[in-house]
Amino acid sequence: GPTPDITPWILDLLEQYGARATFFCLGCQVEQFPQQYEEILRRGHVVGNHTYSHLKGIFISNRQYFEDVDHASRLIDSSLFRFPHGSFRISQIKHLRKNYHIVMWDVLSRDFDPRRSSRSVWQHLLNAVRPGSIAVFHDSETAKKNMKAVLPQFLEHFREEGYIFPVIPDLSRDMPWRVSAIGRK
Repeated sequence: GPTPDITPWILDLLEQYGARATFFCLGCQVEQFPQQYEEILRRGHVVGNHTYSHLKGIFISNRQYFEDVDHASRLIDSSLFRFPHGSFRISQIKHLRKNYHIVMWDVLSRDFDPRRSSRSVWQHLLNAVRPGSIAVFHDSETAKKNMKAVLPQFLEHFREEGYIFPVIPDLSRDMPWRVSAIGRK
């Protein structure tokens, strides 16, 4: 994301549950939909760089990859970076961590997989999420069906279990350090 028909829905849902999120944005999406990007920030969420065009780092040269990340950084004001697909070379980590705080995750919702039902996405999340988890959902057309079915369940269930949903802090800003994942109160 951001994605016009999906981002506003996510933002409203997060507000309903008093949850905050970290949106790792694609530069091409921010460029195409700047209003949604600004709304994410206006509502108190944090953004991170997810490259300009969602490249898999292992399939292209470092030079091309870093140009794509730099292109996105001109649109996304953040010191946070998440590798698309979790795919990278060690040399890319070494280079990018000079300017970014690299964020990985431990729970990928798999909401983007059209072969998965929302029921299987939900079961996966129930089995995988633990205190301190960083769970990834996708703000995209591909994930829309599963994400819209599962994210409300996720927020409701884990809130009832006593979890809180803080943002991953962008250390380039004057934001106090917080727990950088889902955690219990």
